[in-house]
Amino acid sequence: MPGGRLTQTERQQIATGLADGLAYAEIARRLDRPTSTITREVMRNGGPAGYRADLAHRATQQRTHGRRQAVPRGSQPSPQAYGRDAEAVRDYQEALTTVYMVSGLPKMMARVLGCLYTTDTGSLTASELAQRLQVSPASISKAITFLESQDLVRRERDERHRRERYVVDDDLWYQAMIRSARANDQFIEIARQGVGILGRGTPAATRLENAARFLDFVSEGLIRAAEQGREVLYTRTESTPDGTAEPSSDDGRTTAPAPTP
Repeated sequence: MPGGRLTQTERQQIATGLADGLAYAEIARRLDRPTSTITREVMRNGGPAGYRADLAHRATQQRTHGRRQAVPRGSQPSPQAYGRDAEAVRDYQEALTTVYMVSGLPKMMARVLGCLYTTDTGSLTASELAQRLQVSPASISKAITFLESQDLVRRERDERHRRERYVVDDDLWYQAMIRSARANDQFIEIARQGVGILGRGTPAATRLENAARFLDFVSEGLIRAAEQGREVLYTRTESTPDGTAEPSSDDGRTTAPAPTP
């Protein structure tokens, strides 16, 4: 599988594939590239409807040039923890951001979440986020407000430095799953009301009743699975002699038994 950045010819093939209605996976297969590469390329350059090969190629060149200018000649990038490759980390963060965008998050919110998730502490201040993402504090504030409303981040008061930190922790995935499941409750309720109004057994009422039953079943399954699998979020990995990682059975956290369905 080829590596390196996309060529202009490849970008033209992507544009052609999008115009033909091909899925990202099919375009990736034809170019012998990872699907994530195609997804990231399209999402950061106008999306499926607005992607233009020439504009995307020019924008990439400008971003690359901007990065080179940002680092003075002869200077070295800031050292990364655990010997990580700085460019690889940056590229991964962009890929993670793209995944969040594909799932429905606006770009700035996705960038903030991607930045938080790729820090070892899982927390940053507003000024740290603004510095890392090279955006204004106002943009960070707006993004955090939205992410908080979706239970994707939470605030913590750092009394020592008298400032707030924005945190992503393991339990947020659990909370987000529960919130997602409960989001169906309102539709389920209104759909069942419609059955009585439209007349049970009529095509319209049957359609609503079936939708309500389906969502109710799926929501209950999600909540049950989230409760039973919650402890997985707190599994810690330990290095083995061959350098691989294995789950640790003792992570230092007492986990309550999963509730009986």
